[in-house]
Amino acid sequence: MQRVAILYDASQAVLSTFDLDEVLNQVLAIVRDYFHLHHGSILLMDDDKKNLVVRAQFGNEIPMEDFSVPFGKGISGLSAKARRPIYSPDVLNDQRYINKIASTRSELAIPLMVRDEVVGVLDCQSDLPAFFDNETVDLLTLFATQASIGLQNAKLYSQVQRRAAQLEAINAIAKRTTVELDLKELLDRLCVQLPQSFPVESVSIFLRDEDGDLVLRAQQGTLDTKLKIGDVLPHSFACTMHEDGRRPFIGNPATCPGGCFPGGRSEICLPLVSFGENIGLLVCTTTREHDFVNNDIQALESVADILATATQNARYVDRVRQLAYRDGLTGVFNRRYFESRLVDEITRAARYGGGVSVLMIDIDHFKKINDDFGHMLGDDVLRLASSIFVRNLRKVDIVCRYGGEEFAVVLPATQGASAAAVASKLRRAVGNNHFPGVPYPVTVSIGVAEFPTNGISRDDIVRAADAALYEAKEAGRNRVCLANGEALSTAESTPGPTGQQV
Repeated sequence: MQRVAILYDASQAVLSTFDLDEVLNQVLAIVRDYFHLHHGSILLMDDDKKNLVVRAQFGNEIPMEDFSVPFGKGISGLSAKARRPIYSPDVLNDQRYINKIASTRSELAIPLMVRDEVVGVLDCQSDLPAFFDNETVDLLTLFATQASIGLQNAKLYSQVQRRAAQLEAINAIAKRTTVELDLKELLDRLCVQLPQSFPVESVSIFLRDEDGDLVLRAQQGTLDTKLKIGDVLPHSFACTMHEDGRRPFIGNPATCPGGCFPGGRSEICLPLVSFGENIGLLVCTTTREHDFVNNDIQALESVADILATATQNARYVDRVRQLAYRDGLTGVFNRRYFESRLVDEITRAARYGGGVSVLMIDIDHFKKINDDFGHMLGDDVLRLASSIFVRNLRKVDIVCRYGGEEFAVVLPATQGASAAAVASKLRRAVGNNHFPGVPYPVTVSIGVAEFPTNGISRDDIVRAADAALYEAKEAGRNRVCLANGEALSTAESTPGPTGQQV
């Protein structure tokens, strides 16, 4: 969670002021203090001269007025031209490097981008070769996107003083996004806050899924809508936007065949672009014609930029969180996640019905497998067994390694005979699978319990499923037992590792 703390502190700092020089100095202070760098600078784009000019720096004794980089030259200039980070682990062997600082051995340049436009470069240098590992590069890249927002906020403030009220609202939204790391809560809060600060009546946020479709993730407002959460944005609507997917589109939703709000008269669609990647869409709608003036559009573009960065940050935090909930050997979820999710599913089932069941699964005679063939093969058995469970379950089902050779499965909206059928399916799948290196069949015993029949709390249900598992093992293993005492017969007698029939 140290990464989360860094992102939080960094965001608070760069978004705490609108003075450009203060933003630049705070960005560099964070880079210096958090990442322990020897040299760092921020170069801003000079569009007239087509070069990058150092605006702030630390660790360098070269006067800033003498330090500039042609666009497309050197590590920084190439990063600006390519619009992506460029890393040189050893500048002494890199012909691209412009030798300005004799002590530098490795250099990382990250473009500062606003709406896919390069406004500058964050240049980080170390006296050590290969100083930047992949995790540091990723974290600095995320931070650079936040720094870009800080720069853009300062630029907007200096250029358009009369938009002070809207900029204060943007800053408030930005600060909110830094403390809200749950993606759903983040999107819902923004949908509520936008109509309070901007002339919009309804807000929709779409994010791209793995297939590239825009899926509605959050919505709030007073207008009737055709879509509900989880729906895909109609292709007819998406086609009316700019083909490059990076510029705002303003239109009349009433004339669009796939419009989200048929009652709307003005609609602005703002692409969510994070580091050159289109990750979603922010749609704001009103019932008034021609309601969005340039000042509103520019302010909402800033909100879209903040939202895109915050969304990527939330996804990054979620990935870190997922790692903490994963079992390192099998890749399935661990016991901590099982206990947390089971509570969530019980709460959902109590509120909406549909029930939830738990399977406690134990690999039969696993100790003998370890004793006969070694722990490495035992680990292979655990990995293969967990993959069999995942392949034979729904996406909504949750497979967890409970401990040792024991697994736990949460089956949302599943009860009674359906849960028993799933357990029997898993038992057969394991028994029918060949485990390389094990000369006899590997089998499992399974105990099944459900909410609310066998308990109304997490501990009660787990205790009931565990007791049913114990009964299955006592009855001869390779079988399924229900918490009500019913034992499901095995499909056939299978030779066990000690030769007995189980």
